[in-house]
Amino acid sequence: MKNNYCVIMAGGIGARFWPMSKTARPKQFIDILGTGETLIQQTFNRFLKICPPENILVVTNDQYKDLVLEQLPLLKENQVLCEPSRRNTAPCIAYANYRILAENPDARVVVAPSDHIIMKEDVFVNVVTEALDVVEKNDWLLTLGIKPSRPDTGYGYIQYNGDTPYKSNEDIKKVKTFTEKPQLEMAKEFLESGDFLWNAGIFIWSLKSIMAAFTNYLPEVDSLFNGGIGKYNTAEETAFINDTYSVCTNISIDYGVMEKAENVYVYAADFGWSDLGTWGSLYEIKEKDAGNNAIIGNNVMTYDSKNCIVNVPKNKLVVIHGLDDYIVAEGDQSLLICRKEDEQMIRNIVNDIRIEKGEQYI
Repeated sequence: MKNNYCVIMAGGIGARFWPMSKTARPKQFIDILGTGETLIQQTFNRFLKICPPENILVVTNDQYKDLVLEQLPLLKENQVLCEPSRRNTAPCIAYANYRILAENPDARVVVAPSDHIIMKEDVFVNVVTEALDVVEKNDWLLTLGIKPSRPDTGYGYIQYNGDTPYKSNEDIKKVKTFTEKPQLEMAKEFLESGDFLWNAGIFIWSLKSIMAAFTNYLPEVDSLFNGGIGKYNTAEETAFINDTYSVCTNISIDYGVMEKAENVYVYAADFGWSDLGTWGSLYEIKEKDAGNNAIIGNNVMTYDSKNCIVNVPKNKLVVIHGLDDYIVAEGDQSLLICRKEDEQMIRNIVNDIRIEKGEQYI
């Protein structure tokens, strides 16, 4: 296990989960499921089964450093990599690459978001453990794909070809194409074709393979972080990173590397995954009442209402009458009532609130 490393990406603001998720405390730092653990705590504890705690790095925004250390007391301060600004996933991973390189050039790495749900943890641990062994033996960039259960327009999709290059596991396939969130008709076609998977945004590779990929496909990003060799894990690191991010491009690892590289493979799996990106995805995994409502809150009464997701303060009395397929969610100073089918509008709503009502509401 000493060569196993984990990079947890925890810098997002979770705008589509407003008003529960707010800039000061995004969804990864909230106990959304009512389990007693926040999403980042669940993620961290899951990876303790795969690598030692000292090999886990959390990449987050400067403003969340204290939250990370408060919620993950096993982490030392130097295991929290603070980004001064948001530059998407490629710079985040490049930063982690060079930090790991300074410790262990032979590392094999899993990179995962901090706010996903994994319902079948034992299956997940087995899949990732096998995947780490695979990338140690092969110069592959491996991503995890989820067998789709519905034509969801909120996920990216991965198309694979029929080859099974890893003979001992036919669930590992060569990637053919990546497609960002499709329209509904296209998502239906993907589901019917049988050779598409949901893109879980979880990556496994050897440090050598991903650094070679950056050199080939994102040389300008790699060169910036390469300039910090000798400064990582020293008093000079913060100033160097601040300068680097001020000039670094904003680009995702999917677009910058995965869609361009030839050695990209997908491991098709089913471990009860949800990216928990929207209220609708929370609705999918929560238990339902007799009216097919998913309710978070101890004092909610419903009349002639069905198919709703309701998230309100624990003991607040809330009465809902005559709603079908709605989101009802209350934050500290805000109340959202929105059709579930229109939830992709929430990000735009948050932008409007910022302009018209002020930052204190978001």
